[in-house]
Amino acid sequence: MGQLTSKHRGLPHVHFSTNDEGPPRYSPHHFVGRIQQHCEPPTITVSDVDLSSSVSEHQTLRMELRRPSLYSNLDLVPQLENYASSLPHLHGSRPSLETLRRASEDAEMGMEETNATSESGANSPPVTDGNQESQGPVTQKAPVRFGWVVGVMVRCMLNIWGVILFLRLSKITSEAGILLMWLIILMSTVVTSVTALSVSAIATNGRVVSGGAYFMISRSLGPEIGGPIGVVFSFANALACALNTVGFAEEVQALLKDFDVVMVDEVNDIRIIGVITVTLLLLISLAGMEWESKAQILFFIVLLVSFTNYFVGTFLPPTQEKQAQGIFGYRTSCAVRDASGNITDILTGNITDILTGNITDGCVGLGCKYGWNFTQCIETQSCKYGLANSLKLLGQISGFYYLITAGVFAASLSSALGFLVSAPKVFQCLCKDNLYPYIGFFAKGYGKNNEPLRAYLLCFVIAVAFILIAELNTIAALISNFFLCSYGLINFSCFHASITNSPGWRPAFHYYSKWTALFGAVVSVVLMLLFTWWAALTTFGIIVFLFGYVNYNKPKVNWGSSVQAGTYNMALSYSVSLSGVEDHVKNFRPQCLVLTGPPNQRPALVDFVGSFTKHISLMICGDIIMEQDRKTRAPDATECLVKWMNKRKVRSFYSPFSSDNLRVGARYLMQASGLGKLKPNTLVLGFKANWRESSPESINDYINTIYDTFDSNYCLCILRMMDGQDVCDQFDFEVNQGFEPDEAVDYDHNSPERDSADDISDKGCSDQITTVFQNDQGKKTIDVYWVADDGGLTLLVPYLLTRRKRWRRSKVRVFIVGDEQNMEEGRNEMLALLKRFRLDFNDVIVMTDSERRPQAKNLNRFMDSVAPFRLHHEQQEGVSLEELKQSSPWKISDKEFEAFKLKSERKVRLNEIIRRNSQHAALVLVSLPVPQSVCPSALYMAWLDTLTCSLHCPAVLIRGNQQNVLTFYCQ
Repeated sequence: MGQLTSKHRGLPHVHFSTNDEGPPRYSPHHFVGRIQQHCEPPTITVSDVDLSSSVSEHQTLRMELRRPSLYSNLDLVPQLENYASSLPHLHGSRPSLETLRRASEDAEMGMEETNATSESGANSPPVTDGNQESQGPVTQKAPVRFGWVVGVMVRCMLNIWGVILFLRLSKITSEAGILLMWLIILMSTVVTSVTALSVSAIATNGRVVSGGAYFMISRSLGPEIGGPIGVVFSFANALACALNTVGFAEEVQALLKDFDVVMVDEVNDIRIIGVITVTLLLLISLAGMEWESKAQILFFIVLLVSFTNYFVGTFLPPTQEKQAQGIFGYRTSCAVRDASGNITDILTGNITDILTGNITDGCVGLGCKYGWNFTQCIETQSCKYGLANSLKLLGQISGFYYLITAGVFAASLSSALGFLVSAPKVFQCLCKDNLYPYIGFFAKGYGKNNEPLRAYLLCFVIAVAFILIAELNTIAALISNFFLCSYGLINFSCFHASITNSPGWRPAFHYYSKWTALFGAVVSVVLMLLFTWWAALTTFGIIVFLFGYVNYNKPKVNWGSSVQAGTYNMALSYSVSLSGVEDHVKNFRPQCLVLTGPPNQRPALVDFVGSFTKHISLMICGDIIMEQDRKTRAPDATECLVKWMNKRKVRSFYSPFSSDNLRVGARYLMQASGLGKLKPNTLVLGFKANWRESSPESINDYINTIYDTFDSNYCLCILRMMDGQDVCDQFDFEVNQGFEPDEAVDYDHNSPERDSADDISDKGCSDQITTVFQNDQGKKTIDVYWVADDGGLTLLVPYLLTRRKRWRRSKVRVFIVGDEQNMEEGRNEMLALLKRFRLDFNDVIVMTDSERRPQAKNLNRFMDSVAPFRLHHEQQEGVSLEELKQSSPWKISDKEFEAFKLKSERKVRLNEIIRRNSQHAALVLVSLPVPQSVCPSALYMAWLDTLTCSLHCPAVLIRGNQQNVLTFYCQ
């Protein structure tokens, strides 16, 4: 029986036993529980431990935690480091599922030997994994950490006992009165208390690093809201530093004035004292967090003494001098509103006369009841004492005046120092997130605590700029709104995270409510508007501007925010509710399943469909991966292709599917793609340009995919490109020479379009090839050859295209079949139909010569194109035609060729008309012929080729599913 124990300070003592008969006996939960107890490393100094022994013990512990599971030597027991990342695909050193599935016994044995060798090596290097740097925490001091007393309670109390409490509380009481003053305090307490509950919930839902309110809001609501708050909150902290520094300067200036010391004048003295003070505070901050913390404790002690002095003074009987200053003890909740300070204003006489009013006739103010007549200074508004006039009232009431002065110094300096430290930390966190340009310079940190020295200097400059205003009330108006805005968004973050029901929302603090959080958010906004409406509107304007920038810029961050969870909830809710909505022709949208393969290899197909589906309907890029290509496919190919589409601003899903061939993959994609009513109804293919050089099986595969499309009641679009940006299909790419070899386009064999799927991860993420669908089409025409009534999809697609900016000036021309005798009547009927459809297609052209026989040269070229696929009885002696047809079903027998001869000639003739009329068109749409079951695959493929050959613009073969997608009825 063996035993291994770690004695390294701050690390868990882990015991497990092994024997020679089987695997180690232990429970994985044992390690998880013990690790969780020690997730926060303690401060370790060089003098605390012996480095050589501690490193060895630390390595031994890590080896111990890397023990294999009960199932496999490659499969490890649970480890804390594997759960450190918030991204699901980053999991430390845990082997991948594919590695475990492909592992052999030999590999496991090798792993076991490796582990045994590593464990036995006393001087082996530290064990690391691929996502982490080597562990070396014992070589330097850990970052400074404070407990809840120094780090939380002391700092919060110092923030509450700020300069406003000492210098403005008496003024506010005189203006609002006792009851309203208590109401103001109550509202403040409610807001801060509710916000504290929300902060506790958010802060215990995961580890919160430097950044304070910005970090919590941004990680909860996302960068769009977090970014503006980071800027506003950093600025508010800098202003708060200026506010408290100005308060300190006011007190120092008043103290100097008492001793008849004036440097320049009252305002400039405040400026001089304020700048000197904030400079000294900056030096304390730069000295390190230890010095700042010690200074805060000193300030806290001084404040406690100051408050004790004040409360003692309220119980002491007021002297005649204090009464002249309006101080009468608890007979009034301690002072009257106005007092002159003159002892001669005392009323003489007995108390009975005073109380009965015999000698107080004509006396104004509350002091009359206590034997003092301050009427003269009240009427002339020249009173220098009392709640409304003296900022030194707390000192005058207290037992010893200068202890209150010391309290003012401690309150103002402690708050100023705290804000001077917090503002750079928040701004540094914002800069590291890189949400806004040109601020990354301030993200750099220095020392073991990653001190933001550059941000300190920026905060210092901002504070000095507002200290030069030298007006406490003006600065306070802005700060109140900034902080209330932060409180409101913190509460809203908690509320939003709660209502999303995300499994990731698991705060350890349970004493909160989503409704109280919402109440706190609403109250904060209301108070912003009630306190200073112009400052509130200014704050809202700044936030909206910053929000718009981040929302437009789309930063590449993934924080698992509640906005993401809310988006999922809304999508799920609407998808479920959409399932109960009955289909209606007015709500039809072409929801497209596009067989693009890797989308970056067929950008024209992606851009074409995106042109009429973006912000309108569903688009899914289907990638059918052949079985032989699946194993060689890059592991990050899917992520890479999604990034490619996002960079191209294509609103589409990407759906890869492994299959043996195109037909099977397309069939399953049509059956399984989509969710509820968000399901494709239109299949989009690229034209098979190399059909004549392809194997018969591949032709059958392509044509059978078309058959399956119609059997599934799908609409169908086939795009053919003729401008050098041809669309690749699922098979080997070849240039289609068509019927006009002299007009064929030379393709660059080094073009990225010819890259295999294996090269996606190397190049596909960044390559953005421009296609014709990304260009402004100007006043070119969109020609629609509506030769078969398919329900209206042939008209709907070009209409949706013209709603785009690039196609807005294009004119749609509709070509229909007719005869010369009824040409005008047919044109008028079509115009009336288009008008009822509310389609702005004003140009209708009647093709009266579509029944003519095609030109001989074009017909002969068609005959030559299908000649290799003709099946002649005399080709093989002793073999019947039926046997030949059965062995080669794709070939065209003489009987079949003659049966479809007229249809073939019409396809050739229609192509002649298209080439004659659409030489300068931007896009041509032609009704796709529905394949008959008895039509050979090669013949149908030749028809598709014939209809769209020799054009100088993209051509689309399109066919609806014979169900109406347009209507002129309103119900």
